[in-house]
Amino acid sequence: MTREQELTTVFVEVADSLIDDFDLIDFLHRLSVRCVELLDVSACGVLLADEQDVLQVLAASDEHTRLLELFALQHDQGPCVECYQSGQPRINISLGNPDVAQRWPQFTPIARQAGFLSTNAIPLRLRGRVIGALGLFQTKDNTLSDADTTLAQALADMATIAILQQRTLAHSETERGQLQYALTSRIVLEQVKGILAERWQVSTDEAFAAFRTYARSHHHQLSRLARQIADGEFDTDQIPHSRRAHR
Repeated sequence: MTREQELTTVFVEVADSLIDDFDLIDFLHRLSVRCVELLDVSACGVLLADEQDVLQVLAASDEHTRLLELFALQHDQGPCVECYQSGQPRINISLGNPDVAQRWPQFTPIARQAGFLSTNAIPLRLRGRVIGALGLFQTKDNTLSDADTTLAQALADMATIAILQQRTLAHSETERGQLQYALTSRIVLEQVKGILAERWQVSTDEAFAAFRTYARSHHHQLSRLARQIADGEFDTDQIPHSRRAHR
């Protein structure tokens, strides 16, 4: 698929976000994967501010626990925190820079241990107000071009549209409620990933892949299906998976 075709696909997916019964978590997961495909980056995550203005992970291009922990670390330090607070992009930050390591003493060494050499953060903006950040990591010693930076901001804007679902929210209380619902859905999804991984004796990555594949093929919203599983209202034996043999 060419870059133009991938962009067209993203626009179609954004248009779908404006309809009722829309699966936000699945869309943002796909958007983060598109960011990796379209931009010269190795990993992407969508972070959203909760009611206490603390950044929380909403979606990532890879559901690997280590990557999610790296994004989660940015609740109090890192490029996404600075991006969210300032409302400005943080581009081409070298994780090998001693000043960066000093500024982010917890985030930087863990990012480097995960194999990342540089990082970027793009604001999620709505009418001048920042609601979160798009985090981008690179394992190569290269930089984002001006064109890629512009595209990254466009993708971040698309994520914002999907999160809020419409641009004509009348009250900030309504908006906050939608944001908090999205974050709560992500928390439930994390719980269910752990439940399925333990039940099936597989990794959380494998559990999420099987869960997501089943949900999409049967037209279930990820968040709704996750809530049913968490509440014990859905028989998880219906989901095809590969169980590991006990050692």
